[in-house]
Amino acid sequence: MEFFRIKKDIPFMKYALFLNAVSFITFALAVFFLFSRGLHLSVEFTGGTVMEVAYTQPADIGKVRETISKLGFQDVIVQNFGTSKDVMIRLPVQKGVTSAQQSERVLSELKSQDAEVTLRRTEFVGPQVGDELMHNGLMALGMVVLGIVIYLAFRFEWKFGVAAIIANLHDVIIILGFFAFFQWEFSLSVLAGVLAVLGYSVNESVVIFDRIREAFRKFRKLDTDEVINHAITSTMSRTIITHASTEAMVLSMFFFGGPSLHYFALALTIGILFGIYSSVFVAAAIAMWLGVKREDLVKAPSKASQDPNDPNAGATV
Repeated sequence: MEFFRIKKDIPFMKYALFLNAVSFITFALAVFFLFSRGLHLSVEFTGGTVMEVAYTQPADIGKVRETISKLGFQDVIVQNFGTSKDVMIRLPVQKGVTSAQQSERVLSELKSQDAEVTLRRTEFVGPQVGDELMHNGLMALGMVVLGIVIYLAFRFEWKFGVAAIIANLHDVIIILGFFAFFQWEFSLSVLAGVLAVLGYSVNESVVIFDRIREAFRKFRKLDTDEVINHAITSTMSRTIITHASTEAMVLSMFFFGGPSLHYFALALTIGILFGIYSSVFVAAAIAMWLGVKREDLVKAPSKASQDPNDPNAGATV
């Protein structure tokens, strides 16, 4: 489906050097903020107290969160657990305060609002659990990156695999840089959003790479940069439709999903916007500078097909 068709190819690669310089500066700033400020890790990573409370009627999550915030707790995670009547609360570690004292204060305050609320479970999550989650998250990220490189190397050519993974890591680091600069809370849901961005971004790169391969087969007189310009231009309608519809869904989570989905949707929003940019101006440009050419993607005709008496000799399918 196409809402419009651009008849003249847009010279994207003409501005590739300038835009990639901007990308490098943005990437370098993101790395700087990651090392200088670090991520503001949530309770899942730093440890804390986990409580499960039950109400006799559907709980008002916003009111529960507001009640706990009045006690002076920062970065509290409040969400439904199982049913609308069950609520899970994650409290950060406080110096000089035990887990039991934290849970008693919170339960007492909640009972002042609703006397029928009951405590089902409370436990302390140590920092070592957070370290394990962080290690497993980084391992998952590494496996995704490796899988993408292997897939693209077999599906297209190793130059495309290298270009795509550089572009995807560019997106991931910039997302983390935003979270480090603004000190937004980095939780497991945000990590899930980062992994989702990797898959989403590589899908856009694959579409463009596939169109580049088709253009190499179809337009034998075009140079590599002209082929890439044509491939990107021919996918513009698809890109706008796909990303606009996806962003509409993500923004609905951002504005109406509540605090539990706020940073997840924010990570996806940043990832989608930079994913479009990196697929066009980072992945495609790096593939061009790595020297991708028609012979890398289009098989040379066999000797039998090069018979000078054969009118179809040298034709490609």
